[in-house]
Amino acid sequence: MPSILVVDDEPGVRSSISGVLKDEGFDVDAVGTGEECLERANSDAYDVIVLDIWLPGLDGLTTLQRLRERQIESQVVIISGHGNIESAVRAIKMGAFDFIEKPLSLEKTVLVVRNALRQRDLEAENRVLRAKVDRQQSYTMVGDSPAMAHLRQQVSLAAPTNGRVLVLGDNGTGKELVARLIHQSSRRKSSPFIEVNCAAIPEELIESELFGHVRGAFTGAVADKPGRFEQANNGTIFLDEIADMSLKTQAKVLRVLQEQVMERVGGTQRIKVDVRVVAATNKDLVGEIAAGRFREDLYFRLNVIPILVPALRTRQDDIPQLADHFMALLATEYGRKPKRLAPEASARLRQYAWPGNVRELRNVIERLIIMVQGETITAQDLGFLGRDGVPDAPASQGPTRPLSDARDEFEKDYILQTLAAHQGNMSRTAEVLGVERSNLYKKLRAFGVTPRSEK
Repeated sequence: MPSILVVDDEPGVRSSISGVLKDEGFDVDAVGTGEECLERANSDAYDVIVLDIWLPGLDGLTTLQRLRERQIESQVVIISGHGNIESAVRAIKMGAFDFIEKPLSLEKTVLVVRNALRQRDLEAENRVLRAKVDRQQSYTMVGDSPAMAHLRQQVSLAAPTNGRVLVLGDNGTGKELVARLIHQSSRRKSSPFIEVNCAAIPEELIESELFGHVRGAFTGAVADKPGRFEQANNGTIFLDEIADMSLKTQAKVLRVLQEQVMERVGGTQRIKVDVRVVAATNKDLVGEIAAGRFREDLYFRLNVIPILVPALRTRQDDIPQLADHFMALLATEYGRKPKRLAPEASARLRQYAWPGNVRELRNVIERLIIMVQGETITAQDLGFLGRDGVPDAPASQGPTRPLSDARDEFEKDYILQTLAAHQGNMSRTAEVLGVERSNLYKKLRAFGVTPRSEK
């Protein structure tokens, strides 16, 4: 039921407006001063405030100004006497929705209040749509480097299928982004995307979170609760930091993947689920298996489509584009004008090794948006980056080596990363890279690397 606050110092006006609005089905409160209005608006969320201009103490315009300063978003309808039209127009400029002249027409009052409610609903809908657009913009792979072109190709090939995906990469590279893009480009995009951070949920709670529980299963289980797998039915579940899951929980997840059925904690009913699993880790799962911390059979179930997200240091040409992307997003979020990166500042960003990857870059841009007073970000503004992670060779105004050498170094690093992600499997690595197996052997030998099968 919409809630209305009527503010007028005349008891008769308060009573008549309140009565007609209550008859229309609204929940109505009434007060006689601007101070009381502010007190009520601070404690209760009103959809519309009907506010007289002439009030003892705080007048209507001052009260309206205080409401806006306190970011109270109620629609405000001004009541104005015949001699106060100029003040009413000022109120509109200050953010009031409309004004009603005295003597009041109760029919017009109801009409204006209904219009204010419709305006409130439209603004709420627009906020939801803008938030949706902002989320879509934030879930964008930025960069034109060869590494990003290859990553986009992998996502586009994996997304339309139901194959399980294992996303590998360092912390902060954007593994969650890849998982979301896979879901958004899949046939399941209209169904839920449910994220589970396996490292953030305590061991004693993770089974309940994943599989749900029945009432009385343990202390505090006062009602049946569906788990994340049920919530993701017909959609995608993203198991982030999968390597931090205990062996006991891994066994239960394996069973769900094998049989597509599960049981809630404390329950006996078998629940069928149709869920696509995307998992991610920054750890070496083969090493975790060797150390007895990860199940080999679960690894093979998850590693149907492996996707390696490149570290930012391997795609430094993308850094200016990423910086501009985050600058635009964060400037909008903070209601500020985007700042410009001076050439030396852009060069400084490219020199830095980014141990925290894209996440660290975003945090740096956010700090600059907040802390830099001018419109241009200089190299001095980036002094807090220090020298940690900065390559020994300083940047120069011109190239320090031939382009072919730089290209060979990138190609070598990228091949070795992909090979490591596939545990030295030359056939699988060649398939993922889109090259002949014989050509892959030749490239490795040319780089001075001896393939495992030749050692």
